[in-house]
Amino acid sequence: MNIQLREKPAQAEGILAVSKHYLASDDGAFEVRYEGSKLTLVSPIGVRIAQAALIRHQADLLLEDVVFEAGRQDQPQMLAALADAVFIRFPDAAQILLPPVEEVWPVIALATARTAEPVDGKLRTVLRRSVLRQLPLLWRKQASHLIYPAVETSIGPADRLPPLRSPRPNGVMYQRWLPELDLTLSFRPIDRRNDLDLFHEWMNDGRVSFFWELAQSREELDGYLAAQEQDPHIFGVIASLDGEPSGYLELYWGKEDRLGPYYDPTDYDRGWHGLIGNKRHLGRPKTLALFRSVTHYLFLDDPRTQRIVGEPRASNHKMLSYCAHAAYDKVKEFDFPHKRAMFVCCQRARFFSEVPL
Repeated sequence: MNIQLREKPAQAEGILAVSKHYLASDDGAFEVRYEGSKLTLVSPIGVRIAQAALIRHQADLLLEDVVFEAGRQDQPQMLAALADAVFIRFPDAAQILLPPVEEVWPVIALATARTAEPVDGKLRTVLRRSVLRQLPLLWRKQASHLIYPAVETSIGPADRLPPLRSPRPNGVMYQRWLPELDLTLSFRPIDRRNDLDLFHEWMNDGRVSFFWELAQSREELDGYLAAQEQDPHIFGVIASLDGEPSGYLELYWGKEDRLGPYYDPTDYDRGWHGLIGNKRHLGRPKTLALFRSVTHYLFLDDPRTQRIVGEPRASNHKMLSYCAHAAYDKVKEFDFPHKRAMFVCCQRARFFSEVPL
């Protein structure tokens, strides 16, 4: 079958000429610039550090003539940025073909197969979109995270003891350029000493307090965040768009959460609650981008996490519509003490095969 590869529409050409990428190994926005068939990766200080040629061969997209700046140890991350730029430009492409490992060693950190037959004279390696989006080479900041081994602990709910949990991240956790909005979304842990005024303002907004029920004084909300700091299963996050705080998230481990008794949890299930607090950033496009990005982050955070769970109000049809567009299945309705809830679940394989990022 000869599949036609569609590029982004003409009105997005300004975005297509330059795309932004955040390497897990470095800080700042790297750019991939298109000049005809040549792709050039440029560092945040404007230095050209990698390049490749993009070739269309029948139904395939090939990256050829890949060259990196000498001496850099993060060549797999640089190759991931070049590949990400191609997937952004060609939203229908499920895979791209890379050079053989013998020609470009960083390929071994991304590709998962070789072509069965030579393509344009070479046996090439295959990088699938669904694989690249799961690799912690981009987006999730390496320096902010620690992955713990599966160590047993006796601390936690007696009937749902979790493994020992790693401490919350420090600094920027995740950054992703949203090509459809030309904005960068980022996550960082909330700092109750510096973010309390903002947190108080958002929680006392009637639009937010209707769902969160946290319209409290600064002192009470400071106590709420202080208690969170002592709870290894949950922590708060500030989401920003182009550096401007836009929303608040709570990320949790499902097994020891209040949701845990209502389903059959595994050790590495994750879940989250979220809100858009900054009214300038309300609207479906930004909310859906946040919804998909936090799900993406939670899958990136620990490769053992196979599903993201949640418990929105069963009557919150707007939230459930976002679930439907981010590969969350509606599993069942159930009664929490404070609400009638819908148990929703997003499976890793489905998310990365179906959700555009």
